[in-house]
Amino acid sequence: RMAASRHMFGAQLLFRRSMSSSAMLSAGMEPLSRIWRADSRRCGAIGMKCGMTHGWLPSGERLPLTIVEVQDVQVVQAKRVPTSEGTGLNLQLGAGWQKRKRLSKADAGQFEARGLPLKRYMREFRVSEDALLPVGTSVTARHFVPGQYVDVQGTSKGKGFQGVMRRWGFKGQPASHGNSLAHRAGGSLGGSAGSMYATRVFPGKKMAGRMGGDRQTMHSLLVYRVDAKHNLLYIKGSIPGPEGSVVRVKDAERKRRDTSSKGHFSMPPFPTFLPGDADGPEVLVWQGASKSQ
Repeated sequence: RMAASRHMFGAQLLFRRSMSSSAMLSAGMEPLSRIWRADSRRCGAIGMKCGMTHGWLPSGERLPLTIVEVQDVQVVQAKRVPTSEGTGLNLQLGAGWQKRKRLSKADAGQFEARGLPLKRYMREFRVSEDALLPVGTSVTARHFVPGQYVDVQGTSKGKGFQGVMRRWGFKGQPASHGNSLAHRAGGSLGGSAGSMYATRVFPGKKMAGRMGGDRQTMHSLLVYRVDAKHNLLYIKGSIPGPEGSVVRVKDAERKRRDTSSKGHFSMPPFPTFLPGDADGPEVLVWQGASKSQ
């Protein structure tokens, strides 16, 4: 029964994709909602970190910027997933380009069955019911606007096995006065600290070990520039991972969405930028916060 309901849900999305807004209304289907609500939650985008550069504000302030390329992102499918509150709605996005010989028959089948080009990367985003997008909808750099804040998630650079001084920033032991061959050692592990019976090393003890290579999220980074012609985002600050790594970009969780008083042109398009929307300039740049802020 669950498989049948999922198949029906996917078929409805495919049918919805092939119809215009007027056709949806005539068929009795609800068109895409374009109005933000308090509980609205859009999908994000998948990008590739291209490197870093800098920008300038009219006041002369220099901003470090990370360039992220949004590579042909499309909606692959929508899925109902169990949550602590019942069920939630996830949008699965695909990005990049891939050769058929590098995919298994099952992996390639989910793209071919929906009439989509083969994708190299797949990520899922939790969305609200009013932010559901039809299968095949493209998510471009215009999904974001200058002045808004985003959360960027990626995998940090792997550093290998490192000692406590580099991994945790320990000061180290004295360089002289009786210390021999233990200048960078971590010291006692506190095996019996707290109780005469707790003769063990507590979980979470800072010790030498593998450093980096973890999933990290940078919160509330400012979108400085949007280059719609080349599908590039210029984001203030650094993001985890080396050049060429894949990152997830989505609306910030800790910052308010309406930042129009801080130099932003308009609210981000909801649920995304669609082909019928006004194009505007190909390059939008944040001009800095007003003096009243």
